[in-house]
Amino acid sequence: MLKRFDNIPREFEAIKDKDETIYWVDQPAFVPFILSGLPFLIFGIVWFVISSSFFGVFKTGMGDMPSGLTTTVFLFALLHQFPFYLSVFNFVRLFLVHRNTYYGYSNKRVMHRTGFMGIDFKTIDYDKIQNIEVNVNPLERYLDVGSILIFSGEIIASDRGSRSAYTTFKSIKDPYTIFKKIKEVSVDIKTDWSYPNVLRPEENPGYKTKYKGD
Repeated sequence: MLKRFDNIPREFEAIKDKDETIYWVDQPAFVPFILSGLPFLIFGIVWFVISSSFFGVFKTGMGDMPSGLTTTVFLFALLHQFPFYLSVFNFVRLFLVHRNTYYGYSNKRVMHRTGFMGIDFKTIDYDKIQNIEVNVNPLERYLDVGSILIFSGEIIASDRGSRSAYTTFKSIKDPYTIFKKIKEVSVDIKTDWSYPNVLRPEENPGYKTKYKGD
């Protein structure tokens, strides 16, 4: 049975339609959400150690250098360690983003709310969803969570080519159940839009029909 929210959770008040029914809203699990930045952080630390060691050996081998050259080498070393700074920033960013991150789905669409400095909303109507899948990496499996990836046809282009852009419900509890529920509502809604069926009232107002769910 889908859970209905008679009072819309405040996290989605700003974008809820008058006739919209919310079935599920939740935040990502805190620990696995934060730990998703751990691989990048480890890479950054390893980069920092190797970079620092290299410039330490370089400075020792060069002996006394002119002050101007020393300053140049120092600034280059700082710039060279940019991946480390970025990995630390990303890890801190995840702490700040988590409190603003909520996922949900309704009788009209799936909803994604997040934000670092401000709040950003993204919604995908069911007719735009082309594919939906569950991804559970080893860490998420250990922590009993998973991620749902939703593809709506978005493509990110870059100099290296293009790739599909997914909207991700990251590190959520019971991902397989949520996946099945979203699929179920999506199929029902698309069918209801395309063909008259038992979900429509006897007097059919067409596209204004309201999906009733289970």
